[in-house]
Amino acid sequence: MRTDGEWVESRLSARLAELRTERGWSLDELARRTGVSRSTLSRLERKELSPTAVLLGKLCAAYGLTMSRLLAEVESAPPPVVRAGRQTVWRDEPAGFTRRSVSPPHPGLRGEVVEGVLRPGADIAYDGPPVAGMEQHIWVLEGGLEVTEGGRTHELAAGDCLRFRLWERSRFRCLGADPVRYAVLIVLP
Repeated sequence: MRTDGEWVESRLSARLAELRTERGWSLDELARRTGVSRSTLSRLERKELSPTAVLLGKLCAAYGLTMSRLLAEVESAPPPVVRAGRQTVWRDEPAGFTRRSVSPPHPGLRGEVVEGVLRPGADIAYDGPPVAGMEQHIWVLEGGLEVTEGGRTHELAAGDCLRFRLWERSRFRCLGADPVRYAVLIVLP
């Protein structure tokens, strides 16, 4: 029996192939736009490879989608109330990153809420925003988080909130010996 996570990954691979085809891009063209090898992209679309957060970030930037919007496209439309047990959780085990879509994107709405958890030592860098100028509010719930955006580095502790519009690269790093748990409120331009 296939788990929810396997279903999401399978549907995600199919959606990534659809997005490339919709744009009329070859694997070589997508590789050029993302800096990801053609063979990796092919394996991802054939469901032979589980995507990492960094890989999804590069693909989302090429397609002009937030990660949440991409993940929402592989699920049925969410109801107005999203129960904790029904929220989509995606894990990048090698990177030490867990992402929960608390309030997934929905047609007609520009905002969404995501919970992130980084294990000690986790350090994730994104080449650029999936949508230039998107607004982010990062609220640390537990632990310590270092966020770099626009060449500025911010150290955040529990209760701190950082807000900005994302135009450039970004980086999230767990500070300390305990995991960091944080909420990201995303508002599209």
